[in-house]
Amino acid sequence: MVLADCPRVAEIRVRGWQTAYQGMMPQAYLDGLDPADDVGRLRARFEQAGEGVVSLVAEWDGDVVGWACHGPYRDGEVRTAEAELYAIYVDPGRIARGVGRALLRESVARCTAAGHGRMLLWVLQENASARRFYEKAGFAPDGAEEPFEVAGVEVPEVPYALVLGGS
Repeated sequence: MVLADCPRVAEIRVRGWQTAYQGMMPQAYLDGLDPADDVGRLRARFEQAGEGVVSLVAEWDGDVVGWACHGPYRDGEVRTAEAELYAIYVDPGRIARGVGRALLRESVARCTAAGHGRMLLWVLQENASARRFYEKAGFAPDGAEEPFEVAGVEVPEVPYALVLGGS
């Protein structure tokens, strides 16, 4: 990913939330999301990414159609030796075409090469399609749920983990 990809990544991220989280989060919140509002935040995070944080994009016929970001696992504000998939989103028009699988494979490969023993991620408890996606890639639930608040509504998330490097 390069800084110039931020507007397209913001669009993919927002449209991804609006599509994937329908019925799981307040609809008024999802309807109010605007890629233009997300670009500045995304640029700042990209420019200020800490050591080991990697943003990847997937392209299809020259157009950015997916984005993933991974780095050290965050235990509160502390980064650990484990890896975390912070985000993965695919343009809703490109879902189920291998884009997400390719991004996830590349993130896993890079985290393995960096010497991380495990890769973790958080997924909405009710997001059955995302949970199937991660489970097909070898991730498994790893502990109890935690609340995630969206527009005053608690939306439970569950952690998933994958052992890296055949350990």
